[in-house]
Amino acid sequence: MVQIEDKLDFPPEVLKKIACANGVHSVDENAVSDLKFVGVRNRPYLIFKRVMDIILALVALFIIAIPMLIVFLIVYIDDPGNVIFAQYRVGRGGRRFKLYKLRTMRRDTPKYMSTSEVDDPNRYITRVGHILRRLSIDELPQLINVLRGDMSIVGPRPLISDEHEIHDLRMKFGVYKIRPGLTGLAQIHGRDMVIPADKVRWDVRYLEELGFWTDVKIVLSTIPKIIGGNGVVEGFRNSANEKEGIRH
Repeated sequence: MVQIEDKLDFPPEVLKKIACANGVHSVDENAVSDLKFVGVRNRPYLIFKRVMDIILALVALFIIAIPMLIVFLIVYIDDPGNVIFAQYRVGRGGRRFKLYKLRTMRRDTPKYMSTSEVDDPNRYITRVGHILRRLSIDELPQLINVLRGDMSIVGPRPLISDEHEIHDLRMKFGVYKIRPGLTGLAQIHGRDMVIPADKVRWDVRYLEELGFWTDVKIVLSTIPKIIGGNGVVEGFRNSANEKEGIRH
């Protein structure tokens, strides 16, 4: 198994979950057996991409500053407490970082668990939280992560710590050579409905097609998906053709 950097620094609750995972995030490796390691083939673009990330994040934060203050107030009134929620995710090089989101779940929600692992997640999601999650407004604080260099505007979505099977494959195929993103190919091809093996496939596809027009296409495709709330699933989905939906 490929080791994730800083794994020993994970909170005890997370390490226990990793050790006792029962295949919640398991990947059918036969479904990705044809994939190969993809190096970063367009390094000059990564420099341009980082500059554009900073510019776009600054512009976006300036535009949404006042509306977000109003949203902060609404979130606080709906369920008093911290408005910003921080959660460890795994980023470039397999290193952990704190990802920031608007808090959409009640303060008594179990810690260190993805929505898919919480019994009856709708019981914990706040009233305004349903709207914020459906429209991905809760993800906007991640613009701070972009400025900090933790993330990019476009890239594979950062995973929670215990999705170790996918982490191993991301390492194996070179996905952790680049920064994770606010949106990516998996988000425009099913979002929460994408099964783990397909997540890996879209991650590798993005590396293969890394470039300016790929990023533009993903951003433009993301907008209607967000407006329509396509692919948002809270909790487990168990049927003959679907595995659980994980809210990232």
